[in-house]
Amino acid sequence: MSYSVLESKVLEDTPKESRVAINNDISDMSDYDESLETKLFTKDGVGYVQLVDCMGSDLSIVNAARVSYGRVSKEFNEKDMKLLKYLWTHEHTSPFRHETISFKIKCPIFVLRQWMKHTIGCAWNEQSGRYTELKYGYFKPQDWRLQDTTNKQGSIVIADETTRQQANAILDETYESIENCYKKLLELGIGREQARIVLPLSTYTECVWTASLQAIVHFLDLRLDSNAQYEIREFAMIILELTEKKFPKTFQMLREIDFIQEAPI
Repeated sequence: MSYSVLESKVLEDTPKESRVAINNDISDMSDYDESLETKLFTKDGVGYVQLVDCMGSDLSIVNAARVSYGRVSKEFNEKDMKLLKYLWTHEHTSPFRHETISFKIKCPIFVLRQWMKHTIGCAWNEQSGRYTELKYGYFKPQDWRLQDTTNKQGSIVIADETTRQQANAILDETYESIENCYKKLLELGIGREQARIVLPLSTYTECVWTASLQAIVHFLDLRLDSNAQYEIREFAMIILELTEKKFPKTFQMLREIDFIQEAPI
């Protein structure tokens, strides 16, 4: 049973006079932001990643490994740094799976669909277009890129000013039409689960992603690469910045062995 279904069941079984108090305690996700630690926006000022929870540290990684010998470190030292490097380079990666980070993410659906391919060591929960009306707007590129003639999945140079203006005009007209269609369907009383079918992949959505440190590093290895789409690389750069602050020694080691390499964006 999903959380939302369970929540509805709880309300159904609650006396009517108590439901008002319960509903008053349930706020939208905007209130979720106030107590969170770090929030970084993408260049358009709309998309963001926010670190909401973290378990573990550089020290907990090496201590997870040392449990095999019944030993523990009280403070991170040079021996621990060497052990970190040994564990990663020899693919003894289980100690890196005890550490987890939770992020709140706001991004276009087309970015999230690529991101959600990362499933091992990850947990996902996304806002539902069935339970809520989607009001976060649509992604608009700051630059339009031309199709790469040799790489079928990629794009290359930024389009000239004339092409950019024409592309923006097409996009603005399309978004206005889509928004009107969505609102009219809802006004007709059409269910949210059907009204949403007119919404494009560029619609912004919100989710929570929790992942082990190993899973995050794997994500960064793939999505910081120059072959990854620019839009997801921008989010990967934010994930790198937030995660590196929590595990500085681990990322120092990964940089020293050239495992983490950011392509220019």
